Amino acid sequence: MEVILLERVPKLGQMGEVVRVRDGFARNFLLPQGKALRATTANKARFEQQRAQLEARNLELKSEAEKVAEKLNGESFVILRQAGETGVLYGSVATRDIAEVLTAGGFTVSRQQIVLNAPIKTLGLHTVPVALHPEVEVSITVNVARSAEEAERQQRGEAVFTREETNLDDLGLEVGAALADAAGEEEV
Repeated sequence: MEVILLERVPKLGQMGEVVRVRDGFARNFLLPQGKALRATTANKARFEQQRAQLEARNLELKSEAEKVAEKLNGESFVILRQAGETGVLYGSVATRDIAEVLTAGGFTVSRQQIVLNAPIKTLGLHTVPVALHPEVEVSITVNVARSAEEAERQQRGEAVFTREETNLDDLGLEVGAALADAAGEEEV
């Protein structure tokens, strides 16, 4: 299906371009979200009449997004979660959780604007991109910790979880000694 883009769509095209996309992508995403129109002659004429208004609205939204980006870029937000001794979370941190923390921090961001390829499943500092506008993207730091004190330690760069490391050679000696003791007891 051919559509006329009403705004910039990443990996697809700029505003005003006529592009060919799969029918399902157009029907289920582009058309309902108001990002495109079907490329009929009537819609092409209607788009050309409204082009100046659409470009002005796009510039206005972009300038608002840039103002928010100046304040939001590089900010750090703390999310507290339960985790095991090795630093693996019992649950995960998804886009919804990050959007709630940003909203609590005074920024109006929807979860669709947070670009997270996979949920966060470990403790630590995670860099997360936020697309405020199709042309404006910033990065924030999400500090996932078990407590506020742990979050402060992570922010300073300290390791908050340690794995007990056992040297295999020492382990072999311990097992060998235990087997020798057991063999010695059987002989008595």
